[in-house]
Amino acid sequence: MDKEKELAHLFERMADMLEFLGENHYRVRAYRRVAELLSQLGEDLQELLASGKLRQMHGIGEATLEKIEEYLRTGKIKAYEELKEKVPEELMELLEVPGLGVKTLRLAYDKLKVRSKEEFIQAVRSGRIAFLPGMGDKKVQKLMRGLELWENSKKRMSLIQAYDLGKALLKHFEPLKDLYERAELVGSLRRRKETVGDIDLLLSAKRENWERLHQHFVKSPCEEVLLRGETKSSLLTQEGRQVDLRTVEPEQWGSALQYFTGSKEHNVRLRDMARALGLKLSEYGLFRADTGERIGGREEEEVYRLLGMEWIPPELRENAGEIELAMAGALPRLVELKDIKGDFHMHSNWSDGANSLEEMVQACYQLGYQYMVIGDHSQSSKVANGLDPARYREQFRLIERLREQYEPLGFYILRGCEVDILPDGSLDLPEGFLEEFDFVVASIHMKLNQDNTYRILKAMESPYVNLIGHPTGKAYGSREGYPLQMDKVIQVAKETGTALELNTPRADLSPERIRKCVEAGVTIAVVTDAHSVRHLSYMELGVGLARRGWATPERVLNTQDIHGIRKFVEMKRKLLG
Repeated sequence: MDKEKELAHLFERMADMLEFLGENHYRVRAYRRVAELLSQLGEDLQELLASGKLRQMHGIGEATLEKIEEYLRTGKIKAYEELKEKVPEELMELLEVPGLGVKTLRLAYDKLKVRSKEEFIQAVRSGRIAFLPGMGDKKVQKLMRGLELWENSKKRMSLIQAYDLGKALLKHFEPLKDLYERAELVGSLRRRKETVGDIDLLLSAKRENWERLHQHFVKSPCEEVLLRGETKSSLLTQEGRQVDLRTVEPEQWGSALQYFTGSKEHNVRLRDMARALGLKLSEYGLFRADTGERIGGREEEEVYRLLGMEWIPPELRENAGEIELAMAGALPRLVELKDIKGDFHMHSNWSDGANSLEEMVQACYQLGYQYMVIGDHSQSSKVANGLDPARYREQFRLIERLREQYEPLGFYILRGCEVDILPDGSLDLPEGFLEEFDFVVASIHMKLNQDNTYRILKAMESPYVNLIGHPTGKAYGSREGYPLQMDKVIQVAKETGTALELNTPRADLSPERIRKCVEAGVTIAVVTDAHSVRHLSYMELGVGLARRGWATPERVLNTQDIHGIRKFVEMKRKLLG
């Protein structure tokens, strides 16, 4: 775990412990804000501290700086060590359970004498938790489901976690790049599945280099080396995640890449097809079954071609009709990262982001985008430092100054917001004021336990709402989302000319729902919901998630140029205005 993430974890834990002890809630919120900022940093912490930029960040005070400096100097924070003596640290881990708050945990501590994770889990499963004040049957069921989600999340990591870990693994091998020809992260990570179990890295290299590659791998910082072999080695990271390295010879690269990418169901179909053709397919190549003659396997495309079909993108390999279409040469042209011309949902330090508006603009420009929408939270999101109309207009003035600098370069900054959809379905900002924005994202952030279909439908009736943010309320691996009549949402999105958001960090639109949108002619927008410059790079993963849902460029709003975006906004205003 890098120092920024470790520090963020420590501040979050201190906030939990202070809340558990009933300390001043302003101090608790301040620590949580610091934790959020540290987790979003896109630059080296030491450099930010030395340059004075860390001191300038909203929410970082003198006391916080002292603790950060103490950690960087000693590896510890004295205040945290003192809190650990007062609060069972093991219990604090349970606050990762969806639906479990500090108040319930404290009640279990006081009334049921719970002192460990196991004791709390037993209290829930035995029914003892139901005797706590305010704990009805619905809350108990919600808590049991939360525990199930939490325990499952320990087995698998989010796509973003896996991506970051995989990128670090590739970087670890860069010093030895002369020893191997090709490297690829495979398995469910390459298929861009919403959650990932293990990280799998495939390298093609001459056999005489394998030993050095595996030796370098097992010397990575880790908790435990599980296996060291000639073709496969495995280790357990300090975060408890398994990472596997596999090495193959260059002529085996294509067949190994196909095999280790999966999915299991897809691979079984291919092997069955190979047998029907008198062939044998394995990770080592494609062979004639009767003579053992090798006929292919150096390139992945070659494997598919010899089986009578076009190459199938990894994201589609789920045995969901992709093989039949590939045999007919009729696979759709999926959206690609190079098609993306902008991002519609991101935050700056005007609300709850870590970076300034100027820094977010410069980062988007450097990504080669044609436009960006800055979408800071509206006033009801007090915990996110939401903006009221006066502050938005102040931000507009800054955007105008930035436009003078960037528009001559062909880069457009659109005035946007993430306006809250309130419990009655109304919007957090007046319609007359929403008209002043270039692009509006509307999202639900409260009352997440009810059917929220009516709120989304009502929001889409506004001529100024262009995109429904994280429409299902789901945060993959941690929250299931609210009840929603998705077919009705898709229908009304089509009728009103409203786009639905594929929120990359949340992975809130499943592949099945994306595919329904595509088939219904509904536009989706792939967004990073970036709260820092670093998060903007996750667009690559968002595109992968869209591809899992068979999304074509025509159905993805980000593929439109600036004229297309303005036309999209104008058409809805004319339709419903």
